[in-house]
Amino acid sequence: MADDPYRVLGVAPDASDGEIKRAYRKLARQYHPDRNPGDAAAEERFKAIQAAYEQVESPQKRREYDEQQRMQSMFGGGDLGNIEFNFEGGAPGGIEDIIASFFGARGSRAPPGSGGGGVIFDQHGRVKAGSSQPSGRSAGSGKVIEAPLDLTLDEALAGGDKQFSISRLRRCKDCHGGGCGACDGNGVSRRTSKVTVNVPAGAEHSSVMRLKGMGHEHPQGPPGDLLLSVRIDADEGRRWEDGRIVQTVEIPYSTMLLGGEVSLRTPTGKLVEVKVPAETQSGDRQRLKGEGYGGGHLDIEFELLATEHLTAEQRALLKQLRDSGL
Repeated sequence: MADDPYRVLGVAPDASDGEIKRAYRKLARQYHPDRNPGDAAAEERFKAIQAAYEQVESPQKRREYDEQQRMQSMFGGGDLGNIEFNFEGGAPGGIEDIIASFFGARGSRAPPGSGGGGVIFDQHGRVKAGSSQPSGRSAGSGKVIEAPLDLTLDEALAGGDKQFSISRLRRCKDCHGGGCGACDGNGVSRRTSKVTVNVPAGAEHSSVMRLKGMGHEHPQGPPGDLLLSVRIDADEGRRWEDGRIVQTVEIPYSTMLLGGEVSLRTPTGKLVEVKVPAETQSGDRQRLKGEGYGGGHLDIEFELLATEHLTAEQRALLKQLRDSGL
């Protein structure tokens, strides 16, 4: 089994697509073979980074990976290699299709609330007790859809209407759920809808918004809900950690050892001066109260500034330091 791409890329599973892309670019540049000639370990690391990014490089691929992980967790990590994963139209919420396939349900799709072959599942994929009734459509409700809602910092702070498109199962226009040729007898067919959600000002990262009745529709019963997981892009050089933004601050080696000051721009757009203590190490942190998202705290993490090219004078000085034992 391939390594967890989020772990390999050093990002959280709820990271925004932008954060994932930035993490990949940084790591790929660091371990690229051109920068590490003859280094077999760096080459292997570069290949692992490439493979990890390929699993989550687009919203579609990321949904597929996340759905497969949910399925493996649901069924105890068993082999799902024989299941055909169908994410038609880039639709989130495809897990009900996978569950139907796993248990050999009739056709490639099971209508929401019914399980082909006489098996009925709840929204978590568990077989409902006493569901060995004859094959066919049963009363129930549409399935819940879980999908991300990606916002910029400005969009999350200001709030307001956010429009996006989502592919979901809708009641058939021709038969109104009764089953016909147009919907392959399912009573529902997949269509793309435009959805507008009102984002509250100061929305929280990783919070969940529920849109009643905007999930998959059922041929006869009420529709399911749409659960939107808020993912706020913390922007370049920043990431979310335990509900706070962590901002990376690169400083030169001399400042790390001797101390000094560094300027940085906070998520609020404010330019601040931060004092760097002497003998600072990469990974050391400071907390700036009230300078984070929505007036929260901002954690800054010091990192050694990578130097691409040295001047002759700098090389000479470094040789002197090396000779002195530093």
